[in-house]
Amino acid sequence: MTNTFTLTSPEFKNGDTVDSSYQSDRDNQSPALVWKNAPAETKSFAIQCHDPDAPTGGAGWWHWMAINLPKDLTELKRNAGAENGQNLPAGSRQLRNEIGTLGYSGFYPPEGTPAHRYIFTIYALDTDKIELPTDVTTSYTGFVVNSHAIAQASITVYYGR
Repeated sequence: MTNTFTLTSPEFKNGDTVDSSYQSDRDNQSPALVWKNAPAETKSFAIQCHDPDAPTGGAGWWHWMAINLPKDLTELKRNAGAENGQNLPAGSRQLRNEIGTLGYSGFYPPEGTPAHRYIFTIYALDTDKIELPTDVTTSYTGFVVNSHAIAQASITVYYGR
């Protein structure tokens, strides 16, 4: 029997509708996340949070991307995505989110629209480290992450204002 790579959170379950504490103008902290059963050949991890429902003409909205997470890591505590990076393991790197800051940016869908999906994805990668220019976009980083992904696991929550 093969164990499945999974991502969970002690704060919510997959498919939950979350409350306004996850809104960017409230706590604005990344949730605690836990993953299990990564492939044995994993050399590092990347994590992201994306809103595919944002009205951007199809690109969605990047709330968070962090790369070069060590292979022995199995969880991130709440607020791991703090802008200064102090809550991530040494050697990790956060990319700019859609509001232009490094780190996590909370939810803030337009008022009156249907609840948006917020998809947290952990990627098991076949490389120890991804080297990218300082000014690289999150979308390009996602392309590079996917080119090194050997497995991925996601959890989706919903939020509307």
